[in-house]
Amino acid sequence: MDYNLLGAFITFAFVSTITPGPNNIMLASSGANFGFQRTIPHMLGIGLGFSFMVILVGMGLIQVFDFYPTSYSILKAVSLAYLVYLAYKIATTQDAKENKAQTKPLSFLQAASFQWINPKAWTMALTAISVYAPSHSFNAIVLCAGIFALVNLPSVSFWTFMGQKSRQLLSNPARLRAFNIIMAGLLIASIYPLLF
Repeated sequence: MDYNLLGAFITFAFVSTITPGPNNIMLASSGANFGFQRTIPHMLGIGLGFSFMVILVGMGLIQVFDFYPTSYSILKAVSLAYLVYLAYKIATTQDAKENKAQTKPLSFLQAASFQWINPKAWTMALTAISVYAPSHSFNAIVLCAGIFALVNLPSVSFWTFMGQKSRQLLSNPARLRAFNIIMAGLLIASIYPLLF
């Protein structure tokens, strides 16, 4: 990576991880429904899963998509379908205190795996590698992944904390249900830019 671009890349990484998207909307929902501590595996899965994704994209996965352009469309369709499914799951989440057996936050592996079908994550990874590490050198790729891991921590913490802080307001089942439906709607809305 050109070290003159380091400041610009850190800004890009921070802005892209702190702004609303599928990960952050799901974290806010998880924070509200399960609290901060129970959402930590979800948070770590996002941070480490995405950083691993950046490394694999930089090491050559980006070339597969360039060689098979149809794979972009397939990935987009699968991602959109899964995001609609997740929106449904969020909208129908019941109060974790009342239904402990059936409701639980995403695990580390589920959150890490989600990065591979998260359209925003793909956009961020492809942009990071093509713009800030076009040489595809190992050091530049690892630096990109490391920076993402570092800036992701305050971002995921912020969204989970905001969700948790809304728990008292959402102690009423009707308000919690409305919150979950709104979060599901925001998750669907986050898909809109990908359609065009």
